[in-house]
Amino acid sequence: MPPGRGRKQIVFERAARLQKLPPYLFVEIDKKKQDALGQGMDLVDLGIGDPDLATPARIVEKLRREVLRPAHHRYPSTQALDAFSTAAARWFKRRYGVSVNPATEILPVIGTKEGLGHFPLAFVNPRDVVLVPDPAYPVYHSATILAGGTSKRLPLLEKNDFLPDLDAVDRSTRSRAKVLFLNYPNNPTAAVADRAFYRRAVDFALKNEVILVNDAAYAEITYDRYVCPSLLEERGASRVAIEFHSFSKTYNMCGWRVGFAVGNADLIAGLAKLKSNLDSDQFGAILGAATAALKGGAAERKKMLAVYRERRDILVGGLRDLGWEVRSPRATFYIWVRVPGRKDSIQFASELIRRAGIVTAPGVGFGKAGEGYIRMSLTCGTPKIRKAVRRLKRAGFRA
Repeated sequence: MPPGRGRKQIVFERAARLQKLPPYLFVEIDKKKQDALGQGMDLVDLGIGDPDLATPARIVEKLRREVLRPAHHRYPSTQALDAFSTAAARWFKRRYGVSVNPATEILPVIGTKEGLGHFPLAFVNPRDVVLVPDPAYPVYHSATILAGGTSKRLPLLEKNDFLPDLDAVDRSTRSRAKVLFLNYPNNPTAAVADRAFYRRAVDFALKNEVILVNDAAYAEITYDRYVCPSLLEERGASRVAIEFHSFSKTYNMCGWRVGFAVGNADLIAGLAKLKSNLDSDQFGAILGAATAALKGGAAERKKMLAVYRERRDILVGGLRDLGWEVRSPRATFYIWVRVPGRKDSIQFASELIRRAGIVTAPGVGFGKAGEGYIRMSLTCGTPKIRKAVRRLKRAGFRA
């Protein structure tokens, strides 16, 4: 008899913290997507935010050379970490005019999702409140749960240009708040924040002794002469803020899993202490390639943005021709679209798959305040963007 046959199966109960995590709200759409593919349907997938453009050749070549170095086959060296941090500090100075100490105010992370996900574990205690935008990248809420904190949702409303109303946070919540997550340029709404908003956010944090965490993953994906500011440009921000920058979108390096945190030295040190107990830093060869990435790339970025801009204009123009209510974003590679009619976002996204073979992300999957919208991504080829517009018109998806 094979081992275990006829015996009672042992069921291992998962930790309570995992059981508290919210369900994956895109599961219904994923099922419809897989069913459509199983039926041989040709889908245009506008649902995911994974760049289809290639990592620049100079970065790939640098990795090829770095991976052959025996020193990188051991634990990451201090030399590789220092070189990366120095390059990141110099890039930050060039880009934003803000000087930071690479030894104490820069920290490499294994992708900004890792850094953002671990940050609450370093600073949030049970019963602490974390202010989380809604709709938002799900990791902010999930990381709060895993740290034992309590999320307080801040709705991002169109009438407020998808910025949180910090004045609406009540006194009781402010007294328990430990962290405020921000994300501009924003996923999923594609909204941007100006210096005036960052000024209000820093003042709010200073007054209430709240940590500001800004996810700036899309800071370099901008159009129409828009230049994204850094939260750390504001006076006093260095006392309360940390910002995360990613290589995933800037250099099309999603799979490489590399980024960095920059900001308040105590916040950097706390995250570094946590990470030292959980990981052994990024692979040195990847750090070497990322260091090279930071030292150039203006022409590459210009070419990349021209591609996204063309796709944006095709999709936004096509949706407007159908009478859809849609803003043309100044940043990110997302289009945040109000659902025509009174249908909910999951129902409408399901119809788009069934009737037009187009996959989108229902807004409610990013939070309750995302209901009534869908997110469309520009990360598939320009011919597919054109095909999506043709299919919408042919299927009669008019507002």
